[in-house]
Formats: sequence, C-alpha cells, structure tokens
Amino acid sequence: MNKKRGQQSVVFSIPPILKATAAIAGPMEGEGLLAGYYDQVMEDDLAGYDNWEKCESYMMEQAVTTAVKKSGHFMMDIDFLLAGDLLNQLIATNFAMRSLGRPYLGLYGACSTMAESLMIGAMLLDGGFGNKVVATVSSHHNTAERQYRYPTELGVQRPLVAQWTVTAAGAVVMENGTDGPKVTAATIGKIIDAGIKDPNTMGPAMAPAAVDTIWQHIQDIGREPAYYDMIYTGDLGKVGKELVIRLFREKGIDISRNYEDCGCMIYREDQDIHSGASGCASSAAVLCAYLYPQLAAGKLKKILFVGTGSLHSQTSYQQKESIPCIAHAIAVEV
Repeated sequence: MNKKRGQQSVVFSIPPILKATAAIAGPMEGEGLLAGYYDQVMEDDLAGYDNWEKCESYMMEQAVTTAVKKSGHFMMDIDFLLAGDLLNQLIATNFAMRSLGRPYLGLYGACSTMAESLMIGAMLLDGGFGNKVVATVSSHHNTAERQYRYPTELGVQRPLVAQWTVTAAGAVVMENGTDGPKVTAATIGKIIDAGIKDPNTMGPAMAPAAVDTIWQHIQDIGREPAYYDMIYTGDLGKVGKELVIRLFREKGIDISRNYEDCGCMIYREDQDIHSGASGCASSAAVLCAYLYPQLAAGKLKKILFVGTGSLHSQTSYQQKESIPCIAHAIAVEV
C-alpha cells in the first residue's frame, strides 16, 4: 500500500496507538488553566537543583519514567526514545537520556518538536522497526530566556505580543495495538518565512506555517477542517491564533468553531503572560495532561494536532535574519 499521500502527507497502514502520557509542570503552570491535570507540579523552578538546565533535564526524565510506568511497561521494553528541547545541542535532553539507557534520537524542531517526535515515532512503528517508542520534549522559561533573549535577572520589559515559555515536560508512550487513540495520518511541514525578524513576535511568525500545513493536510488527505472535532496548534498565542483564523477566512474557510491554540490553554489571563504560552512544552503539556485523557474517555473523537516551531537562533537574530518557521500535523482518532 502506498502510504504517501499528496505532496507532504502519510497515512498509516497500521495506525499506532497512544498508550499513555505524562506531564510534569512548573509552579506557575500548576496554577494555570490546567491545574489538576498534571501528573506532578514542582514546588519551584529548580526542583532542588543548582541550575535551571538541570531542572529541565529532571522534568523530562520524570515525564518519561512516569509515562512508561502508566503504560504498564518497563523502560527496557521501549525500543526508541525520540526527544528534544529548545537549548543548544539539546543539552537538557542529552543529560536526561543518560539515566534512561535506551536507544535515543535527538530531534530539534523548536516548539514543533512534540509533533515531529510523534510523527517519526508513528512511522517507526507502522514501518515495523519497533513495537514501543516514547516521544518526549521539555522547555523551561528561565533556560529559554537566558539563551534566546535576556536572563530573567535583568528584569527586561517584555512587549505585549511576547509569549511566556512554558516550564514543563511531556511524554507519550506509543505502541502497536488497538486499544487507544490512534495516529492515523501525518503531514510534514515545510519552511515558511513571513519576513518577521523580531524574536518576541513568534506567534505571527509561525501562524503562516501553521496555515500552510493545515491547508496541505486538507488537500493531501481529502478532509475538510470540519472532519475534526478540534484542530489544535502548538503555541501561537492570542495574536497568532487570530491570524490563523483570518488567513483561513481569506481562503473561504471558517475554522474558528473547532480551532484552538495550546498557547491559549495553559495560563490564566491574570498571570501576566501577555500573548500566551510558548515553548516545546506548550503543546506537549496540553496534549499529555488534557487532550489525551479527553481522547481516552471518548470526549474527543478526532483531533488534528499541529506543532509549530520558530527556527531562529541567537546568531541568526544578531545577523538580522528573518525567522524561518515550520509546522507538522498529526491526526489522532478514537
């Protein structure tokens, strides 16, 4: 069977299932809109470590081990770990993997990494190259601020369009099976550059990439947006979300009735996060803490999960380059 569909999509012959998930959150996230849904909420943003980077590694390790335990398996049962974070050389992920002892592929798609990991994991399982894989990502507000913008100690004023990087980690155990939400299709994104150069304006920068991938998914798979109960983008925030709705209206499609952005689902309005949430863990925390239980309970039947990523760096910003962006989509159905 030809699994390739259209220009950028694949349909899985034997759709793998999402067996279990886990989400570890920081204290600010634990007071947000998803309070009560996380497996663990840390008391502070260091978790007893002497730097934020070590805390981020701890979150990922905890998310993976918790998800594997919830799946009923042991770590040695996992064939591959697919993981990534926002930091240079994936240092949070690499150090988390030291104690897990399983074959590991490090992935970088910025905030699209969760969708990328799930997509590649589904391909490995459907292709017969493994029976169980874990997709996991992490982000930490203070590690990301220090790397991409300004150390938090400086107290730099953020513009209203800026977003707040989520301190959390999410992990998903995927396996061959029939009992659980199935990953039925995926659309691989391509680089879309809207010409935006301000790294504080990531939502509007990523929105055109999200629209491009969702539109291509519609063309390749032959599904209208209304096919899905909900379409979720990763971390566009309030500004980027409204731009997605507007860009689709220009195509003659109204997706506002069944569309939401994960970056608008984590924090309360009074938490002073400006435009919304961002980071690898923005979409991962929503998927692992909230969406998966909704799918497992049958409250959601069909979702399109679209990870969005801003692929700039400190170097590219200093060289006054614009921000290349990408979005990957996976269809999850009960």
